[in-house]
Amino acid sequence: MKRILVAMSGGVDSSVAALLLKREGHNLAGVTMCLGVKEAADSPRPGCCGKDAIADAKRVADQLSIPHYVLDFSAELEENVIRRFIGEYRLGRTPNPCVDCNRHLKFDALLSRAVALGFDALATGHYAQIETRGGATFLMRALDRKKDQSYFLSRVKKAALSHVLFPLGRLTKDAVRKIAIDARLPVAEKPESQDICFVPGGNYGALIEKRIGPLIPGPIVDVDGKVLGTHRGVAHYTVGQREGLGITAKKPLYVLRIDSENNAIIVGEKESLKARAFVCSDINVLVDKIPERLFAQIRYTKKEGPARVKTINETSMSVLFDEPQEAITPGQTVALYEDDVVLGGGVIERALGENELRMT
Repeated sequence: MKRILVAMSGGVDSSVAALLLKREGHNLAGVTMCLGVKEAADSPRPGCCGKDAIADAKRVADQLSIPHYVLDFSAELEENVIRRFIGEYRLGRTPNPCVDCNRHLKFDALLSRAVALGFDALATGHYAQIETRGGATFLMRALDRKKDQSYFLSRVKKAALSHVLFPLGRLTKDAVRKIAIDARLPVAEKPESQDICFVPGGNYGALIEKRIGPLIPGPIVDVDGKVLGTHRGVAHYTVGQREGLGITAKKPLYVLRIDSENNAIIVGEKESLKARAFVCSDINVLVDKIPERLFAQIRYTKKEGPARVKTINETSMSVLFDEPQEAITPGQTVALYEDDVVLGGGVIERALGENELRMT
């Protein structure tokens, strides 16, 4: 029996995680992180950390007869997630706030609080696995590859892994939902949250303008420098975007690059989105050594691709895919794998052109 703090968001996954640990006989307490954000009044889906979520988590904790606490992490969210989110979009980059939240809030600030309070581990409802081999602890993909969330955990520090539990790692989403229904948990039929918690309704452009003021329009140009239209501010766009450009052309055009220095959006045909290599920074290593051959996943919604490491040092890494990849996006997280083991992750700085590739 362990003393475990369960991060309870008020959703089905974290509630079932608590239920399973309770059935195993552990000494539990639940905690909900109050992040100081509001839910969109017109959103058809629930938020992950509003007042309703706190109330739902409390109802589940009461049913399980475990204590439930609410801890304020709004300052940490602002400092480590929201400010970076806004700053990256201002630079024409596309950050992943869920990765930053896991790295800085759940598995740093909250985990530190759990350890300080005498808990043996922090458990969450993430679909991932922790495995120990020969005294070493590894982060692994979930059994359910459709729900696998290891990508979002790839930048969690290695030291945290030995204090973390993922009770859902070997379950499918359907199985988790059935467990909740059979146990008559009050959130059993609750839909999943889809939006970024601090961007109600998904309108991140409105959030950025609210924080920094109106965005400055600029030119949309093709690869030859011809002006095709006017954009609404670089923070409204991301590499690979096709919809919402407000331009007409004989062939579909996509955002190839965002030049924040000149406040310009460069567009081109889909084939021009492809690149074979990229440079990443802020590397987080979860194993003793990154192998030369690995698999790299450049977005949560994209399948990982076979690749090899061309160069690596303490601050950066260049990676070469076996086959060209579409929309390698600055600011996005790249997760690195060997089979089902998460090797680590980093932040994509830029794709490498063929000329740069020959020089590396």
